[in-house]
This record gives sequence, structure tokens and C-alpha cells, in this order.
Amino acid sequence: MTEEQTHIGITLGDPAEAPPMMERLAKCHCGSLRAITSGEPLLVNMCHCLACQRRSGAIASNGAAFAKAQVTIEGPRKVFERNGQSGRKVRFYFCPNCGTSLYWEPDVRPDLYILAVGAFADPDFPPPSASIFEETKHAWTKLPDGMKHFQGTMIASS
Repeated sequence: MTEEQTHIGITLGDPAEAPPMMERLAKCHCGSLRAITSGEPLLVNMCHCLACQRRSGAIASNGAAFAKAQVTIEGPRKVFERNGQSGRKVRFYFCPNCGTSLYWEPDVRPDLYILAVGAFADPDFPPPSASIFEETKHAWTKLPDGMKHFQGTMIASS
């Protein structure tokens, strides 16, 4: 296992070993940008960082990590790139028609796409197992039981 696969209290599986159990569809509000995933997400998290709050317009962003090999992207997209808190780039892909931020690609994990959980519009989607950047979490936010809690990122520095 590589250092980038090891997290404080959480270990991501090897993306090459992710079993293709089911397909899910995530799409933007207008439906022109879509992501089809196969198999289960490697990790589902809830991010409370200020950048995600501003990007999503919500008090937290929920992301599901999938190996790139598990994801097929269809449709037009635009990209917004910024420096993450790790100092590495993160690219956010959004629909040029409706503006929905559908997925992102962090340089810290170039083998993954992170998809917006809400874009799946599936109430049975797996719940988050980690809550990150709780240092800027709204005090009144209630989180599911059994989550790992991190004041900052959970990714070990590499």
C-alpha cells in the first residue's frame, strides 16, 4: 500500500481492486454533463472547508471517490482550477449550461475522480464515513454516527 492510500484512521482500497458491482448515474441539473460509475465508491466524505462551502453553496460538500477506471464522463464541461489546502492543484468540472459542479480531480490523488454525491440523486447512496475540515464546520451541523472526524484533511502528507 502506498503512502497516498493510507489515511489517518482510514485506508482507501486499491482502485484496481474495486469490484464492479453496480452502475450509478450522476448528472448535472440540466442533464447534459453525466458521470456513469461502476462499483462502489472507495470513500464517501463530507467536507466542511470554506472553499467547498463557497463552491457548492451548501454548508458542506459530500464527495464520493472512485477510481478513474470506474467512471465514464459524458457531455460538455468546463474546468475551474485552484490550489487546494495541501498546496496541490484541484480541478473542478462543471456544466457550461447549468453550472452544476459534478466532479473534481485532486492532484494529491491523480488516480481518482471525486463526484458530488447529490448529483446521484439517490437516497440510498452510501453515507459518508469521514468528515474533514471540521475546523470550519457549522456548529449546528449534525453528522451521522460512526464517522471519522478530522479538523483538517485526512490525507497524510507525502
